[in-house]
Amino acid sequence: MSNNDLETAVLGAGCFWCVEAIFQDLQGVKFVTPGYSGGQSPNPSYQAVCTGSTGHAEVAKIEFDPRLISFADILEVFWSIHDPTSLNRQGADVGTQYRSVIFFANEEQEKIAVRSKRILQDEGRFEKPVVTEIKPLQAFYPAEDYHSNYFKHNPEQAYCKAVIEPKVQKFKKEFSDKLKKES
Repeated sequence: MSNNDLETAVLGAGCFWCVEAIFQDLQGVKFVTPGYSGGQSPNPSYQAVCTGSTGHAEVAKIEFDPRLISFADILEVFWSIHDPTSLNRQGADVGTQYRSVIFFANEEQEKIAVRSKRILQDEGRFEKPVVTEIKPLQAFYPAEDYHSNYFKHNPEQAYCKAVIEPKVQKFKKEFSDKLKKES
């Protein structure tokens, strides 16, 4: 399979270290790249995005094999790994860079995202309204290299132990049937 056969999802659900760590273990996902999207500054740095002045969100670009997992399945995981009712925050991470957002790559993804959000809202899974933005993907800027595989490289770091590890464990329990097989 070539990279041309892969589809791309770009999602913001708080800190991109968390999003990357979860989607790396999802069956059908080939690559996950932390980065920035949704703002006006070209090639932003982590330091600039952290100020909230660039308009960018911390996101993960998820490249997946649509024969193994659908965009709708990707969104099912997305909705479960963060609080889509919190405006510009996830836990202690506060600011527009931590907003809940789906950047769609095409019209089909837009339809799936809108329908998925509507169903989630109609089911009443959350007491508060879902504030997740659904926007067209304009540009994706990969984060600095040290952000890649952050949880895998730094499992004992305090943020990783307190925030990422519990999310990953919850994900693995809830989606055990969708995890990559150990090789």
